[in-house]
Amino acid sequence: MKSLSLLTAALAVFCSAAIAYGQGSPAASSAAPPRTEVYHVHFNHAAAGKASALADFLKTPGSNTPMPGHLLVLRHEDGAPWDYVAIQHIGTKATVEAAGNPRSQAMRTLSDWHDDTFVNGPSWADFAKAMGLDDEGKSKSAESVYIVSVYRPVPGHEDALEKFLSEPPSASNDLAVGTVLMQHLEGGAWRYFAISRYKSWQDYATSEVNSVAQTAKGQGGWFTLREHISFHNDTITSRVAP
Repeated sequence: MKSLSLLTAALAVFCSAAIAYGQGSPAASSAAPPRTEVYHVHFNHAAAGKASALADFLKTPGSNTPMPGHLLVLRHEDGAPWDYVAIQHIGTKATVEAAGNPRSQAMRTLSDWHDDTFVNGPSWADFAKAMGLDDEGKSKSAESVYIVSVYRPVPGHEDALEKFLSEPPSASNDLAVGTVLMQHLEGGAWRYFAISRYKSWQDYATSEVNSVAQTAKGQGGWFTLREHISFHNDTITSRVAP
């Protein structure tokens, strides 16, 4: 990606295991790949009248991008105030140099604010499979819906929150087909970043109906989550790239 914040120098990579779990407990498997890779999570809000141009800009890899084809760009449909989130695979480490990464002239006219965070996550192969980007899933995932969530734990509840986010839901209650849970390394004021993928709007709606019905009974993930978080938000998105 073309816009990276000035963050700390070399970033360590954590290797703990986890799997994503959004607001309504979206997880598709109990087998969590290790988080061995660094990813750059970039939230961006378009300047007035520049939303389409900004999308085109974010889809185009920068000249210094270490993994040009390893990019997922999602567009806000409902939720947080940003317009796009771009998740770029970096590799096993990221570095920041004093020369910085000044914004190009084009970027200065397209965006009125952005936020960057480095996170750790699974291998690109595991990420791509979960997000429907691999060769097998790409042709079948055009209608996918992605739920993007960020979480900040209550002090002292980080392990409990990660354990909860890593638990697979009942298959009858949630129809997510791919999930990823990433952990903050440097940047934003949150600890976990999760993406859950649904095959269609219908599958997502069905999962929400199931979740709301359970919550109405005074039980389920809605209540458990709120024992461990001081902040979170969820955003419904659609895929812009690839």
